[in-house]
Amino acid sequence: MITVTEATANAGALQRLSDEGVSIWLDDLSRRRIESGNLAELVATRNVVGVTTNPSIFQAAIGSGAGYEEQLADLAVRGVTVDEAVRMMTTADVRAAADVLRPVFDATGGRDGRVSIEVDPRLAHDTRATVAEARQLAWLVDRPNVMIKIPATKAGLPAITQVIGAGISVNVTLIFSLERYREVMDAYLAGLERARAAGLGLSAVHSVASFFVSRVDAEIDKRLTLLGTDEALALKGRAALANARLAYEAYEQVFEGERWQVLEGAGANRQRPLWASTGVKDPAYKDTLYVDELVAPGTVNTMPEATLNAVADHGDVRGDTVTGGYDRARTDLAAVERLGIAYDEVVRQLEDEGVAKFEVAWQDLLDAVTKSLNSEGVDAV
Repeated sequence: MITVTEATANAGALQRLSDEGVSIWLDDLSRRRIESGNLAELVATRNVVGVTTNPSIFQAAIGSGAGYEEQLADLAVRGVTVDEAVRMMTTADVRAAADVLRPVFDATGGRDGRVSIEVDPRLAHDTRATVAEARQLAWLVDRPNVMIKIPATKAGLPAITQVIGAGISVNVTLIFSLERYREVMDAYLAGLERARAAGLGLSAVHSVASFFVSRVDAEIDKRLTLLGTDEALALKGRAALANARLAYEAYEQVFEGERWQVLEGAGANRQRPLWASTGVKDPAYKDTLYVDELVAPGTVNTMPEATLNAVADHGDVRGDTVTGGYDRARTDLAAVERLGIAYDEVVRQLEDEGVAKFEVAWQDLLDAVTKSLNSEGVDAV
């Protein structure tokens, strides 16, 4: 974690990013980060205005038990199930982080100052269970600045509509394809229409759509490398940016349409694109690639701390790097397709892998907490 002195140094690129209309969120959370004051420092000195979590982040934070010893002991004495123990710990962290970010939430009218927590990834293909879990999480955290993360699976789409329709703010996660992204925006608008029909105010409902970036390059670059031709190698590192830029084009189209204008007139908020998975996977690429090249107004970029530090140190924020690149983006994706790399197959694989990775991380967390509870002398159910 960074110190105050480090945090105040070279923050110019982060300020420029904020000035361009990009909200900087931190893709990490732990109890030690909250209790040490580090999260508050990042908010005060590094332009951080939100936090995202996922099962992998909680597995890393809670898996070792560090910082959670007292709560684990209390939970063990109560004889709670491991699922309940995990939910008590994760929602406690999100609640505390939401309190740290509450001034940002108030100052931005609810646009930022958000903390996201994900539904149990094992429910990704169960609409009814996802909706029930989302309602429960919103109740457990009990903060107006929480966002419930719902994966953009086929089963997740109707869940998004129902949860938004209930007036709960949603972070839609694990979006890889342009087609699925349009379905996500449609699900959001349908949810707003349902909320309006139910007499709910729309101004308090917010949403972001988490469009994953680096994993697209990781998979397509691997296939380009196997092809090994000059044409293939020249396309490495271009597919993810192309995909994200075309997602922003789709966002502009949807939120300029008549359907949206009716909802906007009723006080609705746009569902902002959020660039997720922005830490580079290939060390050959600049470590700020997926920040420098995805600057556009009205977006969110959620960064792991290493990427946040890199942007502060040597980020190249030079204005909008998205909206002028749509034709080039289409050309790049078409070139990949011509080489026999099927876009639809890649994004479908990435979605399946994304859900599976979070399921594994969640099970690892459950196993670690089970061990900790048992070490206190009480068997977890």
